[in-house]
Amino acid sequence: MVVEPNLSFTSTPPPTRCTRFNFRTFRWMQTMIFAIEEINRDGKLLPNITLGYKIYDSCSTPYQALKAAMELMGTEEGSEDEEEKKGKGSCRGAVPVVIGDGGSTQSLVVARLLGVFHVPQVSYFSSCACLSNKKEFPAFLRTMPSDFFQVDALVQLVKHFSWTWVGVIAGDDAYGHGGANIFADEVRKFGACIALHEIIPKNHAKTAMAAMVSRIRSSGARVVLVFAVEQDTAALFDEVLRQGLRGIQWLASEAWSTASVLSTPTKYHHILQGSMGFAIRRVHIPGLQDFLLRLHPSNPDALEDPFLIPFWEEMFECSLVAGAEGQEHGGGGKPPCSGSEELGSVRNIYSDVSQLRISYNVYKAVYAIAHALQAMRSCEKGKEPFPLKACPDADSIQPLQLLHYLKQVEYLNSFGDETKFDENGDPVAMYDLVNWQLRSNGEIEFVTIGKFDETTTIGSQKLQIQEGNIVWNGNQTTVPLSVCSRICPPGTRKAIRPNFPICCHDCVVCTAGEISNQTDAIECVRCLPEFWSNAERTACIPKQVEFLSFSDTMGITLMAVALLGSFCTCMVVFIFSCHRSTPIVRANNSALSFLLLFSLTLCFLCSLTFIGRPSEWSCMLRHAAFGITFVLCISCVLGKTIVVLMAFKATLPGSNVMKWFGPTQQKAIITLCTLVQVIICIVWLAVAPPTPRQLMPRESAVVILLCDEGSPLAFSLVLGYTGLLACICLLLAFLARKLPDNFNEAKLITFSMLIFCAVWAAFVPAYISSPGKYSTVTEVFAILASSYGLLACIFAPKCYIILLRPEKNTRKHIMSKAATDKF
Repeated sequence: MVVEPNLSFTSTPPPTRCTRFNFRTFRWMQTMIFAIEEINRDGKLLPNITLGYKIYDSCSTPYQALKAAMELMGTEEGSEDEEEKKGKGSCRGAVPVVIGDGGSTQSLVVARLLGVFHVPQVSYFSSCACLSNKKEFPAFLRTMPSDFFQVDALVQLVKHFSWTWVGVIAGDDAYGHGGANIFADEVRKFGACIALHEIIPKNHAKTAMAAMVSRIRSSGARVVLVFAVEQDTAALFDEVLRQGLRGIQWLASEAWSTASVLSTPTKYHHILQGSMGFAIRRVHIPGLQDFLLRLHPSNPDALEDPFLIPFWEEMFECSLVAGAEGQEHGGGGKPPCSGSEELGSVRNIYSDVSQLRISYNVYKAVYAIAHALQAMRSCEKGKEPFPLKACPDADSIQPLQLLHYLKQVEYLNSFGDETKFDENGDPVAMYDLVNWQLRSNGEIEFVTIGKFDETTTIGSQKLQIQEGNIVWNGNQTTVPLSVCSRICPPGTRKAIRPNFPICCHDCVVCTAGEISNQTDAIECVRCLPEFWSNAERTACIPKQVEFLSFSDTMGITLMAVALLGSFCTCMVVFIFSCHRSTPIVRANNSALSFLLLFSLTLCFLCSLTFIGRPSEWSCMLRHAAFGITFVLCISCVLGKTIVVLMAFKATLPGSNVMKWFGPTQQKAIITLCTLVQVIICIVWLAVAPPTPRQLMPRESAVVILLCDEGSPLAFSLVLGYTGLLACICLLLAFLARKLPDNFNEAKLITFSMLIFCAVWAAFVPAYISSPGKYSTVTEVFAILASSYGLLACIFAPKCYIILLRPEKNTRKHIMSKAATDKF
């Protein structure tokens, strides 16, 4: 960190000073020195060449980084450039290449300056995708993969675990803004939503941090990505601890995915256990740890290292100045250093070489520059893109020429990794997926649970995860669910909530006749007409076939009523047979009575043909039998009515009318009337017979089986002809109702015909409006009701006299005149 001066532009600003010592970045610096010295000892790479370096502390701030870059571009303070003395005004820098900076924000500032002069800059930790823009940063290269690839890996991770409600926390810098924005855009492309998008302020204001954590809690997101550097991330988790926020599965960007600042203090363990994130590849660099531990204030070169004394004092929390002067306490109240301290005795991030990731990037950056210099010295004249195709002067390295060779670098290092830069100056992107797991000794271990390889061939998975090795937040072994709405089970569909993101929805049960057989279905699928949805709305099943069956309650009831009617009719036949010689049977034309009873029996039995599964023969039989039997029945009633009417006429003096209405004529009338209906039915069955038909209403769960009339005209003729005979019979019976006999059958026929006509007049609208099998039930009911009406009105009074009032079953009583008759 740096204490920045007050830039009021009214006075000369005081010199800046850095605060706090960062052991991690100091290790990166030592790794660079280690690599340079290793190359200098190498007899094959750059033989007879000694590499040197200048080191400036950017204090992780753009202000100090730009100041350092400007000093590197010029000459050392107090000296003068010979070319400037000559008035040429050259701005050639003092160094041909710059390694750094670590942060993306600092690199952006430096790259804009160095790019003007085409001084190559190789960064080891700047991952902002914006730095891949070669038009804006033509001289920038890096050994750290672009955030574009890291975001791709994070998006694949979110997609793999089906997280659709994800929070994003970003640092207030180029690294945080760039990575978080790309992540949010890419996540939305596969249907996920951003639950919240917050920015960590650089000043870590308590009110802003508290409000941010409160919004994380209220968002409902169980998975939150923190795309920030470790200092900002630590400030966030300090507030998370203060508010006691638990149960969040934290996703880490590579800036803090293996940060010891967060993993070493035990205070973060219970909230960060199970966290996961991507980190660049880890390697073990032989000899590096011994090189790191070589530092000591007593070494001869200690006085030339401006960082050694602050490093030592921060490492052992003592004061070298106080130790040298013999003081009991030095500045800041620190005890004096004894001078016998050993770096190996202190466990610190500086000497911990178990997670060499960014240090490895530094190592590769140094070697990339060395290989570029080697290629420059090994050039072949006539093949280079420079003027006259000449080779560059190896003793006077021009930055633009070195940049050309840096872009062409491609080699396989001692660790088996290929080092090269693409057209954007980015390296090959490969990441380890690390999981923060708490061991029994209370320490956090970064366990590699997967890999992401951007170079994987098409058709293979870039992301490979060993799910069985993952420990989730809270020491759970099941994948946390992070969705705005619950998963819609099969049988339901997603219905978007108004004014909410697309990931927030309600689960709506599919309507009848529609199904969804997968989770989170967007819409329900309608079943085919012959199918219907099951109760769970997960499958289409064949529709239930509906018809008037012998097995259902309605069918059984109607069958019982029909058989009862047939039985009653047979009992009347039996009674009439036993008393056929009595006056009441003989007076009412016993032959016509028996024929009428026979036809009524057929009427009751024909109703049974309407019950059962419709078939071709049953459809033809039911309508033909119904039409013929009822016409036969009405014809018999008509014959009896005519006989009663003519019998009265025959009692008049001089009347000879009965000779035209004897038994033969009566049979002829019945046969003729019935024959007309038979002819109508034969033509009907021959031309357009009734056939079974399936009705499959879209909004019904049943397939209705019924008999189609075939010809509506023929069906109307059958009913119309039956109705015509019934009306004629009713008219004749009504005219004969006041005949003076004591037992006038015309009255009984009149009542029976009134019932018959009323039943069939009500039948027509009821039949048309009845749905499904109930139209058949209506027809059967009309048949039975009219049959019972005829049986009860015509024969019940006679059976009453025969069985209960035999004293009235005499010729004298029957032939006597009625005393009063007002009907």
